[in-house]
Amino acid sequence: MELVPKMLSPLVKEWAPEAFVISFKLETDPLILVDKSRKALEKYRHQIVVANTLESRRTSVLIVTKDSQTPLSLSDEEIAQGMEIEEKLVSYLQGQHTAFIEKEG
Repeated sequence: MELVPKMLSPLVKEWAPEAFVISFKLETDPLILVDKSRKALEKYRHQIVVANTLESRRTSVLIVTKDSQTPLSLSDEEIAQGMEIEEKLVSYLQGQHTAFIEKEG
């Protein structure tokens, strides 16, 4: 495996400074998840980090912004029905994107 450069910084600073940018953070330790997500938001100056832990990555995520934390989780019933966390995630992020465009426009 080779180390590849992080593209988030040039994306936000140079290529698309007005864009709605989301990054993802996967950790094994839930105790450091929010702190690392907030540090990424500070460092890269983007809008959202979708954060989750390896153990629960298929059933729950935490949406972290500079001002908030919003948990999204699947219920036991949703899991039994075969729903995937991405369905909730995409719906939530679509709403956030719409609000961002309306605010910026």
